[in-house]
Amino acid sequence: MSHAQGPLQGLKVLDLTRVLAGPTCTQMLGDLGAEVIKIERPEAGDDTRGFAPPFVPNTRESAYFVGVNRNKKSVTLDIAAPEGQAIILRLLEHCDILVENFKVGALARYGLGYEQLRHRFPRLIYCSITGFGQTGPYAPRPGYDALIQAMGGVMSLTGEPNGPPQKVGVPVADLFAGLYGCIGILAALHHRDMTGEGQFIDIGMLDTHVAWLANQGMNYLATGENPPRLGNQHPNIAPYQEFPTKDGYIILAIGNDATFERFCRAFGCEHLLADERFATNPKRVENRDLVTAALTPVMKSRTTAEWIAALEELKIGCGPINTLKDVFNDPHVQARQMVIEMDHASGQRVKVIANPVKLSATPPQYRSAPPLLGQHTEEVLREMLGMSEEEIAALRARKLI
Repeated sequence: MSHAQGPLQGLKVLDLTRVLAGPTCTQMLGDLGAEVIKIERPEAGDDTRGFAPPFVPNTRESAYFVGVNRNKKSVTLDIAAPEGQAIILRLLEHCDILVENFKVGALARYGLGYEQLRHRFPRLIYCSITGFGQTGPYAPRPGYDALIQAMGGVMSLTGEPNGPPQKVGVPVADLFAGLYGCIGILAALHHRDMTGEGQFIDIGMLDTHVAWLANQGMNYLATGENPPRLGNQHPNIAPYQEFPTKDGYIILAIGNDATFERFCRAFGCEHLLADERFATNPKRVENRDLVTAALTPVMKSRTTAEWIAALEELKIGCGPINTLKDVFNDPHVQARQMVIEMDHASGQRVKVIANPVKLSATPPQYRSAPPLLGQHTEEVLREMLGMSEEEIAALRARKLI
């Protein structure tokens, strides 16, 4: 674990997020050194504390919650009560950033909307992550990952040509929204360093989803035609897909004509080079079914391991289709230290997926494991706000914390 100071050391984040998009954003800020104070509902906490099984072994903590809430202090607080709102305002006197993912207008009902706070806290960076953003006809709607994947078009692109639309197997709409939110916050911090001014960041999950349609979105804009579902094939490159081998499957990624020629000459397919339907990548894309039919018997002639050894020697892109067990046992993943263990308040060591950002001078920090519900309530109220034990006990007696 790194003991170097993070690039965001000294910054404080008030985290009013739950589930995945917002917590992804604030965990990244925490990993980069910021102190993150996560506000949770008394007794219930973040919804994902109940998204189980599975639980982390020998704890009552859901794997889902533990995955996106390290480097945070958990404070239970009823922000629907005036006393809770007053405490939020006091905390903001010490904070640089507020991140929230309530429905549009929800925090304004508590006096905690950006327009209500901006004059009192002019340096505050306020990031709202919602399903559809703060404006537009869908702004009032709740946002859910599968809903955004459907409305954002990626489901129309995912799946077999003759099968139903499919969502991606992980909640990418949530994750991208959280990461774009973090990027916006980092840009706003730089702006504040130059001007002293905070600002509002409006992140809509549908916006971020449309943004990462990338080449497929551009394919539509260029042609006016909806790209078809292609299974595991690439819309602009061929062959770039899965093939069956003697004992399983492999991904073959041939990205240019020179590589295709090298493949054909090495594996007995020279005759394809004389066929104009295989001559260039545009022709191979145009005749992708023919390419698949021609290469499938070739790929079935060897095992996956044999193909990987032969293709890697020729610098031809390839890879196995790993299960998660394979992924976490992969020597490269292990060499890159993509799983770490942390001391949890339950007394157990918990495994979490590491931050992938490799900074040479200020690497990500793993200071504290995902917290128990309300684990830091008294610490924060006492140390940041100077509350006495009697004041804290009174709040607890009234179930405000």
